[in-house]
Amino acid sequence: MNRPTSTALAALSLLSVTALTACGGSSDPAPAADKPEASTSASAAKAPSPAEHLAATIVTKADTDGFNVAEPDDEYAFAKSADEVTTDKPVCAPLARAMNQLPLGAPEADLTRLASGPTDAPTKLTKGVTFTYVTLASYAPGKARSAFADARKAVDACGDGFTARANGNESPYDSVTAEQVTPAGDESLGFTSTMTSRGVRHVLHGEIVRGGDVLAVYFSVDGMAIANARPSDARLSPTVVKAQNGKLAAEWSS
Repeated sequence: MNRPTSTALAALSLLSVTALTACGGSSDPAPAADKPEASTSASAAKAPSPAEHLAATIVTKADTDGFNVAEPDDEYAFAKSADEVTTDKPVCAPLARAMNQLPLGAPEADLTRLASGPTDAPTKLTKGVTFTYVTLASYAPGKARSAFADARKAVDACGDGFTARANGNESPYDSVTAEQVTPAGDESLGFTSTMTSRGVRHVLHGEIVRGGDVLAVYFSVDGMAIANARPSDARLSPTVVKAQNGKLAAEWSS
């Protein structure tokens, strides 16, 4: 019996998503020398946690033009945690994570959204709707840089493809190539992968952007095309990527 691939599972998830619309203190004045310390303490108390920071930074419907933005349905997820995923080539593990909405490396917090809407540039292999996954992850100092470096190494080393496995399912990718993207953040990386499902070829696109200790991972797949055995070339939505990178840039520069 053939087992479903991650992208076939994504197809079911996307079909499911498209069905939805959907203070006290001392009375004595503090000495002037104590004021800076009090101010610092107040700022520290108000600093958001990594999860709160990501929730405030993740792209929303209001940030895009005609796109719905929602939490992806994890019922058909290839894996619910990175620990469940293995690859026949360990160096390719970051790509397996990136293409299955799992954070790279070991973040302190992560958050994923699925943006769906009209294509920015329809082609013969797109039928009017694009699906772009956005995964944000926040890391301890230096860890985002390391995770990004591992992803770059994976793109360079996995040109002839690899196979990802999780929970009895497997997803073979035929090839991986670097793809030029608009520079963003401190460093950015684009990649294209191909896969064959039921004898039909599909082209998938991804992008990884690092800004300080945050990584943004974008991935696009035409789940409906895979479900219907129709060739596809699922490009990332420039509208969604630009909106998310814009929100991150505001955070990086603050």
